[in-house]
Amino acid sequence: MKKCALFFLMAIVVSMGVVSTSGCQGSKVKDVDSVMTDSVTTDTVVADTLERMIEEQPMPKAADELFDDFFFNFAGNRKLQVKRIKFPLPVYRDGKEEKHIAKKDWKVDHFFMRQEYYTLILDNRKQLELVKDTAVSHVVVEKVFFDTETVKQYLFDRVQGLWMLNAIRFEPIGRNYNASFLEFYDRFSTDSLFQIESMAEEVTFTAPDPDDDFNTITGTIEPEQWPAFRPELIPSGVIYNIRYGKHRGESAGKIFMVRGIANGLEMEMVFRKAGHEWKLVKFDS
Repeated sequence: MKKCALFFLMAIVVSMGVVSTSGCQGSKVKDVDSVMTDSVTTDTVVADTLERMIEEQPMPKAADELFDDFFFNFAGNRKLQVKRIKFPLPVYRDGKEEKHIAKKDWKVDHFFMRQEYYTLILDNRKQLELVKDTAVSHVVVEKVFFDTETVKQYLFDRVQGLWMLNAIRFEPIGRNYNASFLEFYDRFSTDSLFQIESMAEEVTFTAPDPDDDFNTITGTIEPEQWPAFRPELIPSGVIYNIRYGKHRGESAGKIFMVRGIANGLEMEMVFRKAGHEWKLVKFDS
């Protein structure tokens, strides 16, 4: 299944979730606990419905050509996921083999499919070409836990034309390819004053035109104007990253991208390292 087709299915399911929660409630206002329970129940129903829809659609062989096409099926289809893992799956921690996971012990991982977006950290825009490069045969999906300063890596390789999960590896953020940036971003994502301190003297921005829903506006802002233009979503706590192919060393520039799942969300922030400090130089929201 092509990713666009999958996104179409996801859009239908999300719409179902919206309709189911926006019906007439009368004049009585629900209490907070009730609203929270309804929200959790709706999210679960939407996720389960989406999973069933994906599982009912067999993944064509062509989906193995591009990792993204494969991965969105892998994350949403529990049957396919089990088939595409090399069991017993080795798990490494700090460079040493810690254990193996047997097939019977594997717990389905939906990755970022049960949230509204996923994130990417790129060195430059040229790396976006790797997303559509059919020659890529090695991809690392990273789950970054800022609270424990740990990165969980899922190592995928294309073997005889089929993408397979071959290992899981844990490493401290300090040893990660993006170590310096991740340590900076952890604070940037949660500290509003630090965000202002981490801006270049002038920051280029592109944002929706408040007077025209179909156009955008572009300009520059100074640090003190950041609160008025700050993107609504700056992911924190736990984020994902997908590394396509092999990388050599950390660069002095980073593009942090947020891409929506079936909702049209697209946001990015561009950072440059000046000396030992990262600075925000551009953002599109």
